[in-house]
Amino acid sequence: MSKIAMSTPLVEMDGDEMTRILWQMIKDELLLPYVDLKTEYYDLGLECRNDTDDQVTIDAAEATKKYKVAVKCATITPNAARVEEYKLKKMWKSPNGTIRAMLDGTVFRSPIFVKGIEPVVKNWKKPITLARHAYGDVYKNAEMKIPGPGKVELVYTAADGSQQKELIHEFEGPGVVQGMHNLDASIESFAKSCFNFGLDTKQDVWFATKDTISKKYDHHFKDIFQKVYDEEFQEKYEKAGITYFYTLIDDAVARIMKGEGGVIWACKNYDGDVMSDMVSSACGSLAMMTSVLVSPHGYYEYEAAHGTVQRHYYRHLKGEDTSTNPVATIFAWTGALAKRGELDQNPALTDFARRLEKATLKTIEDGKMTGDLAAMTAIPSPTILNSREFIRAIAENLNA
Repeated sequence: MSKIAMSTPLVEMDGDEMTRILWQMIKDELLLPYVDLKTEYYDLGLECRNDTDDQVTIDAAEATKKYKVAVKCATITPNAARVEEYKLKKMWKSPNGTIRAMLDGTVFRSPIFVKGIEPVVKNWKKPITLARHAYGDVYKNAEMKIPGPGKVELVYTAADGSQQKELIHEFEGPGVVQGMHNLDASIESFAKSCFNFGLDTKQDVWFATKDTISKKYDHHFKDIFQKVYDEEFQEKYEKAGITYFYTLIDDAVARIMKGEGGVIWACKNYDGDVMSDMVSSACGSLAMMTSVLVSPHGYYEYEAAHGTVQRHYYRHLKGEDTSTNPVATIFAWTGALAKRGELDQNPALTDFARRLEKATLKTIEDGKMTGDLAAMTAIPSPTILNSREFIRAIAENLNA
């Protein structure tokens, strides 16, 4: 059988540790036998980022602007221990943060529902999509350790030299301080991406911050969301029969826990990071979640949102089998291939991607799964497979 042709490449960003191993397995077993795969390859493994002074990450983001669609493997964001382990030149920034800032996008994450893996929150019947702002806040912060007594201030120096100051704290002893920022243009892009995604998927949009405490920073987000909605989306939402709703983040958590799902929950950068992990874990596993960065400029970057599975990687290096869940990485590839097919008017490619997703879910529903899912499934007597066995079982279903 002839392979499915591609007219435009995907941007392929390889990653680290166990997810890098899964990446190659997925390509070998599930993609290359069926698709004449065209990619522009960038190695975002930590060694390559270190060797290129992180230029490879910037090049990958620029390529995404050119080709519009990218697929990314999980990568290491180094801490002090990783700097020592990999003998790094410096503690490189998160590649995800760099790419998201360059593409000016919003990350949409949604749990993958499959029969036999029931959400811990029993009333959740539909996926909850987390819309995570992808710029600024703690991910572009400035930090300082305060050695002793003294005064810390926020200082804004305008282009004309005039200044505004705000006292942060009068320190009587050692401490720590952090400064964060965001941009009106980025917040507006975030709002527009969320509202457009709501229209595309016919889902209500909720936005939540803590504006009662953060009366300027968080309240500014709230004001911009409301302005964008009032001026550009209210009429469209009324016609579509969907709504926009703002509430405090603690109220949103309470509502989410009591609701049935099926909404888009928009959060600031850090809130979205934490809440998406909470939702995906409650629905089964961090490896059972889709993640796509959507830019208002028409760029799409699909990724596996979990980590690099370091513990399994060390076992793999010892020659031991691991039962590492590859579903999120598979769905990163299928999301990118489906979008590439949609943009290139290549229905065969999009259809293949959707078939691969169905084959993946059917494998689990047939009782064949990795260890993390077997520990929580309602399916009696599941068969626990190692990573390669699981991927090959998916291939059997795909062929069938």
